[in-house]
Amino acid sequence: MRHFEYARAESAQQAVAAHGSDRDAAFLAGGTTLLDLVKLDVMQPHKVVDINGVALDEIERLDDGRLRIGAMVTNTALARDKRVVENYAVLSQALLAGASTQLRNKATTGGNVMQRVRCPYFRDGVSDCNKREPGSGCAAIGGVNRTVHAVLGTSDSCIATHPSDMCVAMIAIGATVEVEGPDGKREIDFADFHLLPGDTPAREHALEPGELITHVVLDAPLEGSRSGYLKLRDRQSYQFALASSAVIVRMDGNTIREARVAMGGVGTKPWRAPEVEAALKGKAASEAVFADAAKLAFESAIAYAHNGYKIPLGQQAIVRNLVDLTDLTTA
Repeated sequence: MRHFEYARAESAQQAVAAHGSDRDAAFLAGGTTLLDLVKLDVMQPHKVVDINGVALDEIERLDDGRLRIGAMVTNTALARDKRVVENYAVLSQALLAGASTQLRNKATTGGNVMQRVRCPYFRDGVSDCNKREPGSGCAAIGGVNRTVHAVLGTSDSCIATHPSDMCVAMIAIGATVEVEGPDGKREIDFADFHLLPGDTPAREHALEPGELITHVVLDAPLEGSRSGYLKLRDRQSYQFALASSAVIVRMDGNTIREARVAMGGVGTKPWRAPEVEAALKGKAASEAVFADAAKLAFESAIAYAHNGYKIPLGQQAIVRNLVDLTDLTTA
């Protein structure tokens, strides 16, 4: 039995003060990742600060058209919010594609952003894992790496995929993460929040010790656009993506005026594909154009022993999503 301190906070300031700059402390929101990892003895916090009493469960439209989401808004509430359904369909669909209803009822926006990898070598507590024990190695590289291991953004230190569906949609939309910490408040561009593993895979995000996510602010919706999330997985319910795509397109007749494309299940972080977006812009919609653009996303891909199939599958996820969103009829 491991002993730890427990504190409950009623404000962000109180939560930050209770946490301090202790790297071995943890904030407790929905707990759908933290509690699992504590039970597995993978995470061993000396102190847990419960933030369920902090009033961060509102969604508000800002004057500039952006949508500000409290960190404690549940995945269910966010997915069902009328403004999200109408203006950010890709986000609503991504959230509903993740986990089960019971987990979505508990999981929070901030917690989803912070969730940790599902690599079994990280979670078993005994295998070599640089995320858990820096410098110990990566058992996944020479092990079974079919499902939750990446082909983009990998390094010799880590190949685990980021598991979130929600984050893939958010990076396609564009967003800002608002945080509060011992040194005050600041904002982090969503594209910069999650870090590539490089030589330091144990550092997964841009938060400094003691900082708490308070809100995620989505960019204003792209006027006249359509969006969708396509998730390809081993089974339809309660499964992590083998490959997924979040796509937003604005059309002028049959011509793509603007596109935003992101991928999940294939990268070590939520993966935006600007090269695909540039290749699509100004082109007439066709399956051939989509296929050529999708290939660009994987030019730097590295396949491992069991996950090479993710390269064509990831391309298919982009193409199929674009076909659906542009109402393209295929033979």
